[in-house]
Amino acid sequence: MAQRLKTDWTLFATVLVMVSFGVLILYSASSIMAQLRYGSTWHFVVRQVAWAAVAILVMMTLKRTHYRKFQNPTVAFSAIGVALLLLGVVYLLDTAHHRWLRMGPIGLQPSELAKPALVIFLAFFVTWRARAINNARYTLVPAALAVGLVILAVVVADLGTAVVLGGAAAVVFFVAGLELRYCAIAGTVALIGVCLFVVKEPYRLARVVKFFDPEFKIVEKFDPQGRVKSRLQKSLTTRDTNYQLQQSKIAVGAGGVTGLGLMNGRQKLLYLPEAHTDFIYAVASEELGLIGSAGLLVGFFMILWRGWRATFRMNDDFGRYLALGVTVVIVVQGLINISVVLGMMPTKGIPLPMISSGGSSLLSTLASLGILMNVSEHAG
Repeated sequence: MAQRLKTDWTLFATVLVMVSFGVLILYSASSIMAQLRYGSTWHFVVRQVAWAAVAILVMMTLKRTHYRKFQNPTVAFSAIGVALLLLGVVYLLDTAHHRWLRMGPIGLQPSELAKPALVIFLAFFVTWRARAINNARYTLVPAALAVGLVILAVVVADLGTAVVLGGAAAVVFFVAGLELRYCAIAGTVALIGVCLFVVKEPYRLARVVKFFDPEFKIVEKFDPQGRVKSRLQKSLTTRDTNYQLQQSKIAVGAGGVTGLGLMNGRQKLLYLPEAHTDFIYAVASEELGLIGSAGLLVGFFMILWRGWRATFRMNDDFGRYLALGVTVVIVVQGLINISVVLGMMPTKGIPLPMISSGGSSLLSTLASLGILMNVSEHAG
C-alpha cells in the first residue's frame, strides 16, 4: 500500500499568505498609476489575480506530481532546450528589449521560465554525474556549455536573473562536491563575465558608477575632460539609478515602525518609479513599517528553512538538489530585490517573488514552489 504523504503545511501556508499579501500591496502600490494609464484602479490587480489563479493551479499540479518523474533525461534536456528556444525567439522578436513574447494581451518572459527549467536540469545532471562530478571532460565541460548557454541567453536583457541562475548553479555544484579549484575558476569566469556585460551596456555601467560615485568625483580624476561622465549620463533616463534609490529610501524611512497605514503611502504618488514592480518592497515598508517589511523577510526565511530542511532530509540526490536549486533561486532573488530597495546594491530591475506585479515571475515562482512542496513531503 502506497504511503500517504503529509502536506508541508508550513510551506504551503507561507506561499498562500505571501501571494495574498502581494495582491493586497499591489493594489495599494498600483492603483494611482493604473487609474492614470488605464482608467481603472484595478487594472494591475485583475491581471495579477488571473495569473495567480493559473499559477496556483500549476503549483498544485506539480505538488501532486512525484518529483522523481523529472529525473528523466527527456524531461531534463527538453526543459533546458525549450528554455533556450524561447530565449532565442524572444531575442529575434523583441528587438527593442529582448525580454517579452507577446500574444495579444498576454506577455511572457522566457527568462523567468528558464529558472525552473535550469533547476530541473541541474538536479538531473549533477545526480547523473555524481561519481564523476570533478571530471573536466565528461562533467564540467558539458555542464558549463549547457548552463553557460542559458545564462548568456538571459544576460543579454536581464543581468539580475542571470546572476540568480548562476548563483543557483554554483551552490548546487558546490554542495555536490565540486573541488575548490574548479569553484575558483568558475567564480573568476563569472565575475569577468558580469564585468564585461556591465561595461558593454552604458546604462548598466552608469548605474554601478553612480551607486559608488554619485557626483562623478572619482571619475573626473581619471577623465578631466568629462567624456566618460557625459556618455554615462546620456545613457540614463531622468528617473533612474540614484533617483530611484533616493525615493525608495525616503519611503522606507517614512514608514517607521508601524507605517503610515495601508493605502496612505506618499512615494508611490508618481515619486517612486516602478512602485508596483521592482520597488514594491519600499511601498510595503512605507505603509506597513518595520513590522510589515520584516514580515516579508520572515516569509522568505520560512521558504529558506523548509527548503533547507528538505535538502538535508532527502534520501536521494535528485530530490536534494531539486530542493536546493529551487530554494536558492527564490531566496536569492528576493534578497537581491530587497537589497536594491534598501540601497545596498546598485539599481537592478528584478521583481520581488510573489509580491511584485508580473505574471511570468509569479508563474515561474509558484511552479518552482510546487516542486519544492512535493520534495518536502517526501522528505518527511
